[in-house]
Amino acid sequence: MKQNKKFTSHAHKSLYRTVTKMVPAVLTALIATSLGFISLYTSPVPMIQDFGKMLTIGMIISFIVGVFILIPLLFTRDSFFSYEASIKRSKKTGKSSRFENLLDGITKKVVALRCWIIVIATITAGFGIWVDLDAKAETDVETFMPQDTQVLKDIQKLRGIVGTTDQVSIVYEGNDILSPSSLNWVDATTTDIGKEFSQVVVKSNSITEVFKKLNDGEIPTGSGLKELMEDIPDQQQKLLINESGTKGVITVGIKHLEAEPLKNFIDDLNQYLNDNQPANMETMVTGKSVLDVEMVSGLTTGRYKMTLLGMALVFLGLLAVYRHPIKALIPLLPITLIIGWSGAVMYFAEISYTPLTATLGALIIGIGTEFTILIMERFYEERENGSSSIDAIRIANQKTGKSIFASAITTIGGFSALLVSDFVILSNFGMMTLINISLALFSTIIVMPAVLIILDRFVKTKPRREKDIVVN
Repeated sequence: MKQNKKFTSHAHKSLYRTVTKMVPAVLTALIATSLGFISLYTSPVPMIQDFGKMLTIGMIISFIVGVFILIPLLFTRDSFFSYEASIKRSKKTGKSSRFENLLDGITKKVVALRCWIIVIATITAGFGIWVDLDAKAETDVETFMPQDTQVLKDIQKLRGIVGTTDQVSIVYEGNDILSPSSLNWVDATTTDIGKEFSQVVVKSNSITEVFKKLNDGEIPTGSGLKELMEDIPDQQQKLLINESGTKGVITVGIKHLEAEPLKNFIDDLNQYLNDNQPANMETMVTGKSVLDVEMVSGLTTGRYKMTLLGMALVFLGLLAVYRHPIKALIPLLPITLIIGWSGAVMYFAEISYTPLTATLGALIIGIGTEFTILIMERFYEERENGSSSIDAIRIANQKTGKSIFASAITTIGGFSALLVSDFVILSNFGMMTLINISLALFSTIIVMPAVLIILDRFVKTKPRREKDIVVN
């Protein structure tokens, strides 16, 4: 009976320590991680916004499941063991494992070389950020698909036969686009575009081309125009002109271009139209190709904004929690390095940004901050217990580092499934995610201790009274 009471007391103490010590730390990490993911909402690409929403929701659900389902399950499981078995397990787990001893050895070396580690890490990360500024963004859907798929082969075969499968549309608008002057401008533009951009334009079509085919190469006027319009099927008319005669379209078939040349062509075409359009006419270049260019712009500029916004949100969130600027900044410093290292990896691996890999900055902030916060929380817990900064980081890395390593390995295992995808966009995203999680683990175990030791002098820690100290 006494043994059962002792066991019950022991189990309740374990539960109490878990809820009072671990849950707040994990909650803080959850808040920081969610704030990092929220930055994805600012992306101009809708699927990236949805990705951020699902990540945030998934994190919240995981926390709720962990607190309200996992912890009670563990407590219930322990009730099936005898007090002696519980004590035996406690003594066994109290001994440092080989892996913990390995982490302790690594931490000793990190502490001794902390200044060198910070200098080398900063230089390499700075180089990565520098080369990443000129990184290319790939939005060609064909490069995302399995290259041996029959659909892609058919598209390429069709392109070889007709010369193009891509096009842009020039929408022109005026009070009367069927007036002689307007039709002359449409006809001249339809013809001149092919000459002006002969390296890109394959063919162009407009309502005037239809008129000339039906009227021996001439554009009719007056009653002849009205009669000819009646002879053209309604479906064909609607492709090139609206019913009220105020809007028309010039379709321009173009060669298949990469993102940057396509952007240059559209810019030049807009400039050409602005220089040559009549005063009573307004023009606009549109179409799928224009959307591709906008996506490029969103990826190349938006990803920096997402990353910076994510870091700002995490910093403000941690500042609200800790009410100390240095403690709010410490978890972010190793994460900033990861962003630079990731850019360097993509540069040397010649991997272009895609709508998925553009989210890596926010993903790194979210996942990496969780790791660094848990280490920092354990570090300052040990400092409050009266340990020196060096002893505190050794204990934090030895005990919490093992859990972080296990978490990183399971996350890597989950994302590894993307590597076998036939779609290049998914396999590249999976590969870069694995690399970034590995970098986050490295930065947490190697760089974070050095950061904590160096900045600990700016954080005043009050040791708790002996009776309040919880021995872990």
